[in-house]
Amino acid sequence: MTENPAIFDAGPPPPCPAPFNMAAYVLGHAMDQPDQTALIIAGAQGGARLTYRDLHRRVMGLSAALGAASLGPGDRLVLRLGNSVEFPLAFLAAIAADIIPVPLSSQLTTAEIAPILRELAPSAICHDPSLPLPDTTCPVVSIDALGVMQHEAPRQPAMGDPDRPAYIIYTSGTGGRPRAVIHAHRAIWARRMMWRDWYGLKSDDRLMHAGAFNWTYTLGTGLMDPWSIGATALVPAPHAVPADLPALMQQHAATIFAAAPGVYRQMLRAHPRMALTHLRHGLSAGEKLPPDIATAWTDATGCPIYEALGMSECSTFISSGPGRDVLPPALGRPQTGRRVAVIDAAGPVDRGQPGTLAVALDDPGLMLGYLDGGKPVIPAERRRDGWFLTGDTVTMGADDEITYLGRDDDMMNAGGFRVSPVEVERCFAVFDGLECAAAEVRPRADTSLIALFYRSAGAPDEATLRARATDRLARYKQPRLYIPLPQLPHSANGKINRRVLRESYEADHDQA
Repeated sequence: MTENPAIFDAGPPPPCPAPFNMAAYVLGHAMDQPDQTALIIAGAQGGARLTYRDLHRRVMGLSAALGAASLGPGDRLVLRLGNSVEFPLAFLAAIAADIIPVPLSSQLTTAEIAPILRELAPSAICHDPSLPLPDTTCPVVSIDALGVMQHEAPRQPAMGDPDRPAYIIYTSGTGGRPRAVIHAHRAIWARRMMWRDWYGLKSDDRLMHAGAFNWTYTLGTGLMDPWSIGATALVPAPHAVPADLPALMQQHAATIFAAAPGVYRQMLRAHPRMALTHLRHGLSAGEKLPPDIATAWTDATGCPIYEALGMSECSTFISSGPGRDVLPPALGRPQTGRRVAVIDAAGPVDRGQPGTLAVALDDPGLMLGYLDGGKPVIPAERRRDGWFLTGDTVTMGADDEITYLGRDDDMMNAGGFRVSPVEVERCFAVFDGLECAAAEVRPRADTSLIALFYRSAGAPDEATLRARATDRLARYKQPRLYIPLPQLPHSANGKINRRVLRESYEADHDQA
């Protein structure tokens, strides 16, 4: 043990109540304030609205209908839905009935969805026909049918062990295969630690999130957390673009705004000054917030941005927040109730020394595990002496502040989504003899992109490569840059060295 170990332990959070149901908890305030606005789909004409009475009735009615449609506890329900209100309604309704929803990004292609369906063996699929879906023998529930099913007589939510599975989300794996992350019902209870230490969330807040419903950042921060405390959730209508958001925020009196850094960047390009008279602060997560964006936002609005670091396996557990300011380059501190350490192969490192960020294996927000053979498993390589290894390299300072240094592996970040370079490279394996490597690069200090480097001799032209990516990869996984090179650098063991490609590109760009 070091003399000053990089460990944060402020004691355990309050235990999750039992019996418990995530959906019942999220809607726990609904009938206390039935006429309060729960959700606004914010559009130029004022947007659609749901009161808490509407929200509760529709979720519980749909829950009853799903339970009557040959779906039972533990069955898996794939949500292949767009940015419509049916998405969160179906998500909560399934959980209320102890059915396990599996939200899938609307951007996934048929080729990406097919292996997911084979792994999951779902009992049904909720489907918006505007989105691609592979041929399947699985029963399909249309979005129109979901609208009818919401009017069934409501049923009481199924209560049980807080540690039982509640929902599954997919995240990119380092090996290039998306991994199914299984979360327990208690995951929503653990999010209470964010309310004070990141959001500063109150029941009279109006929180606008810029993301799509099917992104877990939106589902949690933009919908479930505001509803859990009785606040109003604001989500832009599907046609809205970042340049529209300041006017929508002002129109709907948003008090908190949440987005990925790229959205803040686009808003600032369109509006160097913004009159947001109700806004207290912004929230940023999904990828590292460039300091110049944070500064420009404060200059433009007079409001700070509070940053958070987390992952699909444990949501956000490091953050700044109201009364928790940190000085750059630090991004935040562990939230109250978390146990966090910075470790290497020998154990916790000294404060100020780099290591791998780790969260306690008994953190109530940590996943049950990855789906493996039908069961949740946390692999041995992600566990060490009671800690879960996140794969992020950080330092912990004397005041517990965490400074992010990068990933331990070559995982890329595309607009808040982690993307495996192996998955991108595999898309191009159809071209015989093509040698290529995907890497995240920064053409500017405030912009990161996925680039595909490839050996130019005998390679297909860029248009052919782009067409292949468009057909086989979700939009956020597709390379934005295609860079031909005479040769690709290799490590001593013969593997392509993505780090050298990234550093060489950025060094050449700096010299330009």
